[in-house]
Amino acid sequence: MFKTLVRVAVAGLPIWLAALPAAAQEPARLEIVWPVEGMDVPLGTDAERAIGVIVRSNFTLRPGGQCGTDARCGHIHMKLDPEGNTCNIPGRPYNSMNSDFGGDLIAAHFGHCPTPTGAHVIGVLLADDHHRPILVDGQPVTALIRVTTR
Repeated sequence: MFKTLVRVAVAGLPIWLAALPAAAQEPARLEIVWPVEGMDVPLGTDAERAIGVIVRSNFTLRPGGQCGTDARCGHIHMKLDPEGNTCNIPGRPYNSMNSDFGGDLIAAHFGHCPTPTGAHVIGVLLADDHHRPILVDGQPVTALIRVTTR
């Protein structure tokens, strides 16, 4: 279970401590907190028809490129209706990122969808500072919910 022993000195006396392996850290998690699965969501009245989406992760969420050497830090890529890529920002592989705000709030821009109102899937992906997916057991850390917009 313990990978290495670490020698430290306390009051000049050597003491050996067992160091937990890096794998003992909790795996990355991501969930969509709001809106909730199956919710009817009124769209914004702006041209982007935007709503706020709140996520929660056990990683620190900062704008892309702001994590430095913190390996437990990342940002969010959001897609609306991710199977078809029809709601992406033109020329981008996503609809939104949390880089505008950092933290757990992301603006979902339904105005990019061919039909902003109706049944939609909101998908989020946890990415590192270089926009690569964070993987757990070889799979990207993601969350999906279904909503109906009006």
